[in-house]
Amino acid sequence: MLYILLFILFILLFIFGMTIIRFGLFNLSADKLKGWMTKLTSTPLKGMVTGTFVTALLQSSSAVMVITIGLISTKIMTFPQSIGIILGTNIGTTFKTELITFNLDSILVPLAIIGAVLTFFKNIKIRSIGMLLFGIASVFTAMKGFELLAHPLTSLPFIHQFIISINDNLILSLATGAAITAVIQSSTAMTGITMGFLTAGLLHLDAGIAIVFGANIGTCITALFASIGGGKESRLAAYAHVYLNVFGVLLFVPFIPVLSANAHLLADTKMVQLAHISVLFNVVSSLIVLPFATKFGQLILRFHGNKPQ
Repeated sequence: MLYILLFILFILLFIFGMTIIRFGLFNLSADKLKGWMTKLTSTPLKGMVTGTFVTALLQSSSAVMVITIGLISTKIMTFPQSIGIILGTNIGTTFKTELITFNLDSILVPLAIIGAVLTFFKNIKIRSIGMLLFGIASVFTAMKGFELLAHPLTSLPFIHQFIISINDNLILSLATGAAITAVIQSSTAMTGITMGFLTAGLLHLDAGIAIVFGANIGTCITALFASIGGGKESRLAAYAHVYLNVFGVLLFVPFIPVLSANAHLLADTKMVQLAHISVLFNVVSSLIVLPFATKFGQLILRFHGNKPQ
């Protein structure tokens, strides 16, 4: 029971860290971000580039989707403009996946102390930098916790049996990633947990890939919640996010064994292999849809455009 409580605490610490990073970065660039999102989305390609950059900066695809739906709700942005941004968020979110593979163990304590001290400054920029540093320290501490707790957790019979089950069943792995991400509202946290079990040698890489793919579906729940009461176009953007992510996952699921078998060509460690495969998945699936973005928007309108507000 103690291990489970500690694991939950590390999940909360990870989400807290990502939230603090996002606040810090948003405080440093909030006005510019909304300006870019409204002006640089005239074509799907521009929208994708803007969505990628803003998501990489905010370190949260969910946050960018919430902002996008908010801009649509207030008539500042239209639904067609959101298609490119959605494609971009899926690419931009992979930056944080790559970020958490770095080894910062030796500087975590100084980073946390410096960050904590800076948050007490009155200057908003200095305080935001402090939040950024403290958030990074929190995220990497949680990652270390996931890794250290992986073995003790699997000593519990029901968790041990569950790990065996998902190692042998890609569909269950996919469903696990989607369900847990929907609950904890963070695909990055789900990826971090997966990386911890991979590093401990308890999870097979193909199961880890399926979990991360499932996390891409689970993260759509945030946009669906944000669209409630936001009008028809807001709901259309949320539906588009769901369809795009589900389409990408269905497209790539048959290739999971191939990706797993050839992952050694991408990196030496499983954690970095998973991060690189996540980048590959999101970039390729977004680029496949990009030429058909306008048609895709029309398809969403056909399916959902006549539904009452």
